[in-house]
Amino acid sequence: MQLGLTMAGCIIFCFFVGWFIDKWLGARGIFVTIFIILGVLGGGNVVYRQIMDLIGQNKDGEANNRE
Repeated sequence: MQLGLTMAGCIIFCFFVGWFIDKWLGARGIFVTIFIILGVLGGGNVVYRQIMDLIGQNKDGEANNRE
């Protein structure tokens, strides 16, 4: 559940940043599009790192249980 919320949070945050910049500069959605793409890429990066941390913790936990 945390992974999904992390991804959604990144996308929603970037959407609002892009929306604010579009509104401020009078653009027609270009910044919303750019920032949504950045939000997807950034959220994917964060989720990937969280998954790698979980996998690393599981390996460490398994190694400690065997000893």
